[in-house]
Amino acid sequence: EGYLEDNMPHSKKKQKLEDGQQNGGGMTTDDDDNSSSFDRLGTDALANIFGFLLPEDIMLARLNKKMREAAKKTIVPLTDFVVDSARTGDSVRKYNALVAMSTALPNLQQISVHGLDGGHKYSDGDYPERMQAGRTANFITLDINIISRFRKLRILELYSAPLNGRYPVLFDFPLLHKLSIKYTHCLKWNLEMLEGLPLLKELFCASNESLTGNIDSLRVLKDTLEKVTFRDCPHIEGNFMDLADFPRLKELNLRETYVTGDIRDVGERDFPTLELLALPSSVYGGPGHEFQRISDAPGIIRTLYSIKRQRPNLVFKYWYGKLSKDSPDWYGLDDELFNEEFREFLAPPFHIHLVEAGSRVGYRWQTNDDMPCEVNWLDPEPGRESSEYEKYIRELRVIEERVYLYQGFHEPPSEEEFNRLASEINGD
Repeated sequence: EGYLEDNMPHSKKKQKLEDGQQNGGGMTTDDDDNSSSFDRLGTDALANIFGFLLPEDIMLARLNKKMREAAKKTIVPLTDFVVDSARTGDSVRKYNALVAMSTALPNLQQISVHGLDGGHKYSDGDYPERMQAGRTANFITLDINIISRFRKLRILELYSAPLNGRYPVLFDFPLLHKLSIKYTHCLKWNLEMLEGLPLLKELFCASNESLTGNIDSLRVLKDTLEKVTFRDCPHIEGNFMDLADFPRLKELNLRETYVTGDIRDVGERDFPTLELLALPSSVYGGPGHEFQRISDAPGIIRTLYSIKRQRPNLVFKYWYGKLSKDSPDWYGLDDELFNEEFREFLAPPFHIHLVEAGSRVGYRWQTNDDMPCEVNWLDPEPGRESSEYEKYIRELRVIEERVYLYQGFHEPPSEEEFNRLASEINGD
């Protein structure tokens, strides 16, 4: 209420007018003029004024019929209204506030639905999980369908929300720009349901065990999608190249899905605006890709390098490769010569990572514990007159300082060389 008194003087004048009438007049001309000016404001003008307030403050400002009508017209600014259980009893109070807003402020643009207080749940959707429905049969039920009343919704977040089953109403917002669904394990939905969100720009899904579908279904959003993340969504499949012609796509994160494909299929005109790419290991050349021979690695690295050079802002997030244990090139320390503690300390450098110093890109082999070989640079060293030369030298020194055991090696040593190094370290 203090916020309203400080920021809505017309509300205070209105109160003075009412007090003056109760006291038999006694109003000053200034008060009369201000009150008259306020009364002449139409609902559209009031709606514009309310558009600068937080949702809770707009609710407090609805002092009469005109202001209530203005509130219904107000496009509420993008301020997150969260239904959660941060404090005991909070979630039910906030849910009740959301119910009130569904008719008083139907143009609310941003809603987050989190967990509820113990003993509460949202109404079950279609085809709920039977065991979960049985465990929560006696819980107090709140109606999640009220969210469908907010037709101007731009941002919707579901975080660990106690939902069970399918809820088509959650995927029917014609103006929604951002959808985030995380740790909502019993929410059953398919990527095809996204066709009810024709303006969607950002999609973030994490740990959604009941999410299914093929990423080809995202093609209905080809002209709008800018950021797509599926993390730990094991039932998502398809070929990542199905999104290659999305003109606005900046971020694509498909880690821990069953999406497939081949990084070598990326052409010069594919993913024209991409800035971040994180693929699952099921993609050939994706993070965690296992090489059958040490000699196979440079080919994949040069493919990644070519893709990045065509898209200078692109980051291959989480990328690394490793030599398969089934490879004929694989070896380890001799069990008879070295004890278990030493074998855990020293391992062959069978992991491969991209390296950057300034704008110079390269790659190096290293152990799983970051004990690296020398860098194989793919770019020439920048000239001394270059504006980024100092940055390059500074970052290069940090890279080179970490190379000690495998100095002089640009790829994993042979088994004989490795055992010789191990013997020297072991003091044999």
